[in-house]
Amino acid sequence: MQIGNFLEVTTFISAILTIILILLQQRGASLGAGFGSSGELYTTRRGLEKSLFVTTIVFAVIFVLSIIGLLVIPS
Repeated sequence: MQIGNFLEVTTFISAILTIILILLQQRGASLGAGFGSSGELYTTRRGLEKSLFVTTIVFAVIFVLSIIGLLVIPS
């Protein structure tokens, strides 16, 4: 397998996983938040929510790095 093919597969998989992980997060999803009256207090992420957040960041970084790799490596 060539490095270009590997980067293409990595980009595709990390893009799909990033989309899924973003959709799984549930911050500010109330209807009142859309009209400016959210009334939520600031809370810290704990447990599964924090792991989901960190995993989303990791896959987003992998996605960006694989795109940069595709741009740098000649086809």
